Amino acid sequence: MTTRAVQLLIVFGSASFVYVLFLLGVIPTTEIVQHEILPVLPFWLLVTFGSYSLGSLGWGLLTFNDKPEAYDKLLNEIEQAKVELADMGVTIEDDGEGSSDMV
Repeated sequence: MTTRAVQLLIVFGSASFVYVLFLLGVIPTTEIVQHEILPVLPFWLLVTFGSYSLGSLGWGLLTFNDKPEAYDKLLNEIEQAKVELADMGVTIEDDGEGSSDMV
């Protein structure tokens, strides 16, 4: 049983090997494919992967659900940090809008 990384390495290695065979002309293709498509194929794949990644990231941000519990926990941690900093002698001005500026 192989790991996911080994499977991915086998797939990419095989695809790269076949690509090099096409690029070097060991596997015959038409002139247009050989000189116009194959040389730019890796860049096209890179741009496609980047577009997919940015789209996935954007969709994840768009559909991100805020969690009220996490918000409350974060506010409690901020208050705890303010108390700990005050114990160490650091003063913090609170402008009342949830953000604080250190003085």
